[in-house]
Amino acid sequence: MAISDNRRQSLIPSFLYSTTTSPLGFDTSSINANHHHHHHVLRRSPSVSPSPSPSTNYLGVGDAGITSGRILIPAPKEKIEMHSPAFYGACTMGGILSCGLTHTAVTPLDLVKCNMQIDPVKYKSISSGFGILLKEQGIKGLSKGWVPTLLGYSAQGACKFGFYEFFKKYYSDLAGPEYASKYKTLIFLAGSASAEVIADVALCPMEAVKVRVQTQPGFARGLSDGLPNFLKAEGFGGLFKGLVPLWGRQIPYTMMKFASFETIVELLYKHAIPTPKDKCSKSLQLAVSFAGGYIAGVFCAIVSHPADNLVSFLNNAKGATVGDAVKKMGLLGLCTRGLPLRIVMIGTLTGAQWGIYDAFKVFVGLPTTGGGAPTPAPAKAGKSM
Repeated sequence: MAISDNRRQSLIPSFLYSTTTSPLGFDTSSINANHHHHHHVLRRSPSVSPSPSPSTNYLGVGDAGITSGRILIPAPKEKIEMHSPAFYGACTMGGILSCGLTHTAVTPLDLVKCNMQIDPVKYKSISSGFGILLKEQGIKGLSKGWVPTLLGYSAQGACKFGFYEFFKKYYSDLAGPEYASKYKTLIFLAGSASAEVIADVALCPMEAVKVRVQTQPGFARGLSDGLPNFLKAEGFGGLFKGLVPLWGRQIPYTMMKFASFETIVELLYKHAIPTPKDKCSKSLQLAVSFAGGYIAGVFCAIVSHPADNLVSFLNNAKGATVGDAVKKMGLLGLCTRGLPLRIVMIGTLTGAQWGIYDAFKVFVGLPTTGGGAPTPAPAKAGKSM
């Protein structure tokens, strides 16, 4: 049975909406403020019907405003306003789900990749890497480091997507309608780079612990003992030792991720799909988001891979420098070691991230990302002549 938009929206957390109606359907603005009366009067909000309707949710508790023993809860009537605080809050939550869940899901692949980068003699290929880890650590060993991965990439996703939407709008407003449309790719690049600078500060401590737990046998079982051991060995500053290489990996990656995604999605709607975006079904729009994300992810992996090798090398070896990494791995090794696995991993990851992010946006009543120019602030109307 199909669920109407109103019923669907009623599942959305109420903090994403602004309303003067209390959760029990009372109009709180109508509370009598006259303190000379002994009783406050609560008027039933006009939006609440005394009988069931298709846009009504039910909770079988209490007895105020009950029909058939159930409280009437009105479904939210307001959609999230674009570029409002609630909009950025929804994008932040979408980013948490998008990055946290996907990175945690590919922990086994990430584990093999990190070990191939650190010890290519022992971990010669993807299949042999999995075999060695299974033999030495068992099935449980393939999930090693999943907690710092979940926490670190959830924090990163919150900042990455939330601040991207903020900076994209901010730079569009600075440029004005004409230049925002003309130089939209530059706006995508600037917005994503600005967001990633902040996002990596949130990610860096957990990334450092994750790499050490995954690549040094016997160092720690997970976050609970890994973080104290890391702080004892490296100090608090050691958690941010890899920040500059992380910026070197993630900023180009994110610039490519967002700018290429926006461009690919726009091209898909323009040349591959005959129907305008606003006329396409939500399922088709989400399929476009996944496809655009996967293609963008392949470019992301290639651009950011040398710095990814650097991050793994520096976080694994105490006191190591960038020069040490270049000397030991060579420029070709920095660019290619572990690259095929990373293309598969990042392509799938990026496609899934855009799919989850846009699915959450659709769930809360927002449009999917891409398919148009950034939206600058409307120009103020001048006086008519």
